[in-house]
Amino acid sequence: MTTTLPDFEAWAIFARVAARGSFARAAEELALSKATVSKAVARLEARLATPLLHRTTRRLSLTEAGRAAADSAERILKAGEAAEAEAVAGSATPRGRVRLAVPMSFGIAHVAPLLPDFLEAHPQVSVDLHLADAQVDLIGEGFDVALRIAALADSRLRARRLCEVRRLVVGAPAYFARAGRPEHPRDLEAHACLGYAYLPGWDRWRFLDASGAEEAVNVTGPLRANNADALTASLRAGLGLAVQPQFIVHDDLASGRLEAALPGWSPPPIALHVVTPPGAFRPARVTALIDFLGRRLTAAPWAQAVAA
Repeated sequence: MTTTLPDFEAWAIFARVAARGSFARAAEELALSKATVSKAVARLEARLATPLLHRTTRRLSLTEAGRAAADSAERILKAGEAAEAEAVAGSATPRGRVRLAVPMSFGIAHVAPLLPDFLEAHPQVSVDLHLADAQVDLIGEGFDVALRIAALADSRLRARRLCEVRRLVVGAPAYFARAGRPEHPRDLEAHACLGYAYLPGWDRWRFLDASGAEEAVNVTGPLRANNADALTASLRAGLGLAVQPQFIVHDDLASGRLEAALPGWSPPPIALHVVTPPGAFRPARVTALIDFLGRRLTAAPWAQAVAA
């Protein structure tokens, strides 16, 4: 009896098409021609005797059978990648590409400057750095690693806590001279407050004191932005107060351009985490990057200031 092996290549290609929603994007990521990708999916559809995709000139979408097959395809692809990575990991030299997602301001100021040292130490590794404050879907978008600054919710993802990230209410000396200095969170209702759009409940700030007592206050102000660094110019100009992470305001606090308020109160704690997709095995290139970032970021001045 003749046994026909599954078309693993077609399954892997279909997994990328399903995840990206596009033949062209999948082809670019896989370094294949669009025709090769399209033929592989057609080949798989012929084997399964059912259409997996609705194709129009404007968009691509999964059929009902395609949605069921996409989960299987992703599992097949991950299993193949893990098997290959485990074999490659027998070599002491990490190699290959790592897709890394990092929040915008943190990535520009604190991650990108570290990458030359990492790439010099690991010349056979390349890094695809994605910067965005919006949270990415690691599994659906094909990322190997993400740095997240938050109180993490439970999920399927693997997480490693690197360090606490302290947040402070800050303002310019000129602002405090003009508007006064809040002594209690409730005082913020009378102040101009600059908002960070990705902060849950950006217009309702929560605080804890040393005893664990909690206060929540509704705030208003002249500026809201979806990037915390975008608030810096307005803070320095004395337009209002903001809750900012230590890694953004560390230098401004040290120079006196900004000052902290409400010393007895702090927003609920958050931390810097390395997050990876589920699975027991990590390629050597991913482990190398995680270990490097862990060492360097936890030694940063803003992290040391929190520890102190």
